[in-house]
Amino acid sequence: MSAQPTRTEELVPRPQVSDPEPWAFPASTTTKLDNGLTVVAYDVPGQYVVSVRLAVPAPLAAEPREVEGVAGIMSRTMDEGTKRHTGEELAELLERKGIALGAGMAETGLLVDVDVAQRHLGAALELLAECLSEPVFPEVEVSRHVRTRLAEIDHERAIGSARAAMEFIKTYFESGARASRPAGGTRETVAAIRRADVAAYHAAHVRPDGATLVVAGDLADLDLAAELERSMGSWQGPATDVAADVSPAAPVADDGPAADRRAADAHRIVFVDRPGSVQTELYVGTHGPDRRVDGGWAPYPVLGFVLGGSPGARIDAVLREEKGYTYGIRAGFRPRHRGGLFAASGSVRADVTAEALGLLLDQLDGARAGFTQDETKAGVDYIGKTAPGRYATADAIADEAVMLALDGLTTEFTTANLTDLLTVDPARLDDAYRRFVTGEWTVVLVGDAGLHAESVRALGRGEVTVVPA
Repeated sequence: MSAQPTRTEELVPRPQVSDPEPWAFPASTTTKLDNGLTVVAYDVPGQYVVSVRLAVPAPLAAEPREVEGVAGIMSRTMDEGTKRHTGEELAELLERKGIALGAGMAETGLLVDVDVAQRHLGAALELLAECLSEPVFPEVEVSRHVRTRLAEIDHERAIGSARAAMEFIKTYFESGARASRPAGGTRETVAAIRRADVAAYHAAHVRPDGATLVVAGDLADLDLAAELERSMGSWQGPATDVAADVSPAAPVADDGPAADRRAADAHRIVFVDRPGSVQTELYVGTHGPDRRVDGGWAPYPVLGFVLGGSPGARIDAVLREEKGYTYGIRAGFRPRHRGGLFAASGSVRADVTAEALGLLLDQLDGARAGFTQDETKAGVDYIGKTAPGRYATADAIADEAVMLALDGLTTEFTTANLTDLLTVDPARLDDAYRRFVTGEWTVVLVGDAGLHAESVRALGRGEVTVVPA
């Protein structure tokens, strides 16, 4: 029989847990190819699936007004056939090598994603360069993707959250701003898109000069420079017979007529009427900063966490835990290329529409009274101490790097922001929040206006306009 532990042995003191050492984003190397393409490489040992991300400056504001959505159709059809391979042949080549390739449009440009096993990186880069430089945009494929996008538009209008987001940008931004209209185009503009429009947009914007390619993964056994020169180095922009006599569009001026300004009548409530709805979608927003904001970006993710970024955040503590009105409402600051938004959104039971909206606005307005030390510490700890986990994989590293590149920044911004995060205190949170959240709310509700619009008007929170769904 083993001896029983003494009481002294049972009371071994618990070890002290020290704060983690300062963490920095993984180091990168930056080179530029002869064609003007900037390459940023991150060597991540042990990550044998290499993530490749490409950002090409091509703002949605440069789309022709009558065919808005053409950039999205272009991104979807670049791999539907090239001068060397049909769409079926490309699909077979990608599948044979285990290459995942996708593309889409952001506010300021084209984003292309490629994930591939390390040993097939060269083949993946060659196919990527081929899709970028030699797409033929078959008419039948362009038409198919147009039909798909039209179906998506109908589907988006049927989803409360998507419908609220569409009405919000329409209400919040000036009518002439590109940001006031759906990024993927409207039913009318998408239906007007033809192959020639797609080819023309590609010819005008999809070029290597000014673009950034990010490569992240275990690069130790690769001659990355040689692979890039052989593949992406051959990308010289569109061939002359794809679209003739097309020159790059001029950039949109920050203060020009197409700038994304807030509408003069944005401070109001719009109720999108959906008779019979058992839930009401809430979308509340106001202006916010971009990442280059004076005083630093660090306080804003913390504010989002404290207000609506976790199950224990202020908004859910009242609307979900105390009242039981919602499964959850999220809030936070959303940076754009110039300026940004603060938004809170989620769905509530229809029978408490007005009360829930009033409580939500009370919570957001009341936050200008200040934040506590405990809230600040919780937010700083979460944002800062989870960063190593958030950026532990090659794809997360590449995603962060390419989104910042499209905004004209590098991942040095991420490291500097995490360092600055350690200095955030309640006074900085208070100042940052009050600077932008002044109570001039744009509110969109999607639900049964016939039953609830009058009770919303009775809140006295602003003019209420009812529009059909």
